Amino acid sequence: MPMKQLAPPLIALLLISSTAYAQFNALRPSIERIARSVDGVVGVAILDMKTGDTVTVNGDRRFPMQSVYKFPIALAVLDRVQEGALALSQEILVTASDLLPNTWSPLREAHPAGNVSLTLDSIVAATVALSDNNGCDILLWQLGGPATVDHYVRSLGIEGMAVVSTEEEMHLDDSVQYRNVSTPTAMAQLLYRFSQGSLLKDELRSYLWTIMVESPTGAKRLKGLLPASAVVAHKTGSSGTNARGISAATNDAGIIVMPDGRRVAVVVFVSDSKAKEHDREAVIARIARAVWDVYETKPGDR
Repeated sequence: MPMKQLAPPLIALLLISSTAYAQFNALRPSIERIARSVDGVVGVAILDMKTGDTVTVNGDRRFPMQSVYKFPIALAVLDRVQEGALALSQEILVTASDLLPNTWSPLREAHPAGNVSLTLDSIVAATVALSDNNGCDILLWQLGGPATVDHYVRSLGIEGMAVVSTEEEMHLDDSVQYRNVSTPTAMAQLLYRFSQGSLLKDELRSYLWTIMVESPTGAKRLKGLLPASAVVAHKTGSSGTNARGISAATNDAGIIVMPDGRRVAVVVFVSDSKAKEHDREAVIARIARAVWDVYETKPGDR
């Protein structure tokens, strides 16, 4: 029997798809080269949300999330809002004892004496957009503690992520940050679930998306080498630098809307590095730009 010939449009589609996949997969050596340019361990996961194409480097290795873990915390809070157990408009009494000193907290700077009622909305926004550490712990206690978030993530079928400690606990003991961990692959999967709408109804998904896009943190990370007009919904995470000059975490994880309109999750974790901050951030920016360049290529060139 003679082989059935494919119609010309289908042949063209297959050729474009095959070439696009090859170009996407060709990112690996470039990303590996960038990862090797900095001291420490670099973990990367890139997930095209349209095709499912994935590129990882140390994708199944667990890294300290630091404040990136505020993203799954926010999802857990909004899940409770969706269920009706919480409301974004509800007011929460924030006492002076809730506003711990010696930690990053725009909420504390705005209300140094505490004893103020703040809406859940304002606390979520401060926690995600401004990475407020006190706001983070207030959200955790509204949920019943870190174990609630950990259970939520596991209930989604996401493996390789653990939420077990508060910001206060991490600040009391540097080693605790190595308990709040995620693989790059797990974080990319969570970003995918969020973007595809399987976790939150449209109104709540749009609410969190806007907060993440408008976040001013990490301007030199995922967004660092992209056009100013690029849309990036992301959450950064940063540790301090210990007495030995080692920074446990310089992270950024988010969704980039590419030039052709599709969404791509890009997760970069830089761990246990002695490099200067600008070098750690540059690795994240260069990886994001390498991904962007694949999609900036005109379809006819693929």
